[in-house]
Amino acid sequence: MPDLTLADAHRHIGLLPAFGFYGGAPANPDTTARGSIAEVLADLDAEGVERALLLPNYGVPDPDVAFAHNELVLEAAQTDDRIRCGLWVSALPRDAERTRKALTLAGEPGVKALKLSFLLGGRASDPASRPLLDEIFAAARQHGLVVHVHTSPGAASDVDEVGFLVDTYAAEVAVHLVHLGGGMSGHIKLIGGRFFDWLEQGKRVYTDTSWAIGFAPRWLAAEIERRGIGHENLIFASDEPWGDALGERVRLAAAVGDGELGQLVFSRTFARLYD
Repeated sequence: MPDLTLADAHRHIGLLPAFGFYGGAPANPDTTARGSIAEVLADLDAEGVERALLLPNYGVPDPDVAFAHNELVLEAAQTDDRIRCGLWVSALPRDAERTRKALTLAGEPGVKALKLSFLLGGRASDPASRPLLDEIFAAARQHGLVVHVHTSPGAASDVDEVGFLVDTYAAEVAVHLVHLGGGMSGHIKLIGGRFFDWLEQGKRVYTDTSWAIGFAPRWLAAEIERRGIGHENLIFASDEPWGDALGERVRLAAAVGDGELGQLVFSRTFARLYD
């Protein structure tokens, strides 16, 4: 592990109601979810994390829950200088009022990102989503924010879908594709060429290896070195409470080493994007 300031570019705060995922009994699978700023700060201390980007927790099919956590992440960012925050936004027309309310906070101290996920509905390529997407990315461009987008294989979160956002907006706005595509097909699509193609086109695209299958961090690090690009576009993220902070950290450190790439991944790229 590199001996430097450790920064976590994607973790969550906020408690979710129990929900019957996939037809099962109501459950709270995010067992390390934190509902208070003090608990998050204690976690950062325990993990040795000196800088963090904090985002609203989400996952149940109720956008009210995610939007309600915007106030909490903003308070956290304005309570402790170790924390920067991202605001929950949505491209769904039914969420227009709440998204516009969130965007009024985009210039507040500590706000450094906007968080999009299509797990709760919609598609990046749906024409009905385009008006709000234009507003979201315009706000990001105006305030110098990074737009975080969830990825997972298939359906609306697949690289084939969310890649529309990179193609459309990432010439001017930094887009962070969370989870490196989110699984086997996504990893192969991105590492096999698409991620590097975008970089060669001048797109401001970033990714992390949270949730990544074992081979992917090693392959990505090797491709970065082989191609000579992407060193400043991979960043460490724990995705707590949905990821495993220690496991994610150790696995990525093993892939990138403790040289220049490791320093960028675990510290310097965070500083460039969020400080």
